[in-house]
Amino acid sequence: MKKEVLVETSARHVHVTREALDILFGEGFELTHKKDLSQPGQFATNERVAVVGTKGQFPAVSILGPIRPECQVELSLTDARSIGVEAPVRESGDVAGSGACKLVGPCGEVELKEGVIAAQRHIHATPEDAEKYGLKDKQLVSVKVDSGKGRSLIFSDVVVRVSPKYALAMHIDTDESNAACAVPGLMGEILD
Repeated sequence: MKKEVLVETSARHVHVTREALDILFGEGFELTHKKDLSQPGQFATNERVAVVGTKGQFPAVSILGPIRPECQVELSLTDARSIGVEAPVRESGDVAGSGACKLVGPCGEVELKEGVIAAQRHIHATPEDAEKYGLKDKQLVSVKVDSGKGRSLIFSDVVVRVSPKYALAMHIDTDESNAACAVPGLMGEILD
């Protein structure tokens, strides 16, 4: 059986806490829904903030909802270098000791001492998906992708994340997406 997974590109974005949202947009501000994302309950918002590093900034980075217990900025490694921030490759949520930056909103600024990461490529899977494909939570696999544009490749060190809250999809950042000439609807094959 071919183990296929949808490959999606995750562009730079920010996750914020309630406290950070209040500082950036004003006390009691609520994120406004722009569109649903592939993972259940996750959504892009209309709100954007500047992400500022030591060498530059991105003036309008999307905030993804809902609010989280910790602020997290996800950049590609190229993004991080271009604005002068450190972004270790980490799983989402693993921000201890990660890179620092400043977030600037219309009402205020938040200095993050940590929280900037380059997200480790990963597969979201339900327990049923994992069982079907013989996968386990935190397992590392390889995924072959071929967009038909002369840049097929195999991504190794893809971490499997299993939860009933997920929908089956692989997430890569824009650097990885560009390397593979990824297109919307691209399917990958899990090799191990």
